[in-house]
Amino acid sequence: MSETSSQLLDVLLLQSGYNTTVVMLGAAALGIAAGAAGVFAMLRRRALVADALAHATLPGVAIGFIVAVLLGLPGRTLGFLLAGAAIAALLAALSIQAIRNHTRLPEDTAIASVLATFFALGIVLLSVIQTLRTGGQAGLDVYLLGATAGMLRHEAITLAILSIVIAAIISLLFKQLVLVAFDIEFAQTQGFPVRALDLAVIALVLAVVVIGLRIVGLVLIVALIVIPPAAARFWSNHAGPMTVISAAIGAVSAYVGAAISAVYPDVPTGAVIVLVAFAIFAVSVALGTARGLLPRYAGRHAWRERRP
Repeated sequence: MSETSSQLLDVLLLQSGYNTTVVMLGAAALGIAAGAAGVFAMLRRRALVADALAHATLPGVAIGFIVAVLLGLPGRTLGFLLAGAAIAALLAALSIQAIRNHTRLPEDTAIASVLATFFALGIVLLSVIQTLRTGGQAGLDVYLLGATAGMLRHEAITLAILSIVIAAIISLLFKQLVLVAFDIEFAQTQGFPVRALDLAVIALVLAVVVIGLRIVGLVLIVALIVIPPAAARFWSNHAGPMTVISAAIGAVSAYVGAAISAVYPDVPTGAVIVLVAFAIFAVSVALGTARGLLPRYAGRHAWRERRP
């Protein structure tokens, strides 16, 4: 076994120091939350909404920085940055809903318009921040690409709590969320609060986006929400197993990606996590027992041979 392989094995077995362990476990917790929430975003065809919410956080981060400076606080005060991100993402979600409900524009056009507008506003505000006579502007780009390797203990604990909360909400609303995802007309006739359940899905995605923003960045958090459920779809046709599989894929992707980044510290952790998730997706497309290409081909071949 080569030295690199031995080092990677030590990291995977949590034998590479306290800080690395915190990063890997925190990343895995984020993966669980993103994978579980992403299933219902995918089933309700809200994956593009997740993308819009992520990009909409950028002006919120910038405004949070400016507000903190105006109040005499350090611009990079985390509470202000995350609060700004959450408010901006919420406004984006409400804007998409308003355009969809009160105009004849299709939903994808509404999402694309909101995404582009909020992201452009964020870029402008970041440029304005660079002209301010205050310290702390440097490092705001971490919200674009993330900084998994710099995760602190309290951030890892926050991600673990987020995963537990999301799992609890999904468990409580599971039947209703599944019904709305697969048969919205029947859910409406039975008196289920469809709009409230849709907002619950968006709220779950929003929580993952805001909490995961500093860890993997707004560019990559969307991939962590979208890829695991897409991969899980190839392993099961049932919402329950699909949710569990998606959460597991998210956890494994984040855990292994963080481990690889620990061995190769010059490689960005968020990007590695997404690449690991895509590798699992590729394997799922080929071998997934529900919709994988090879099992489907084998099944068709066996059926043809049984024909008289």
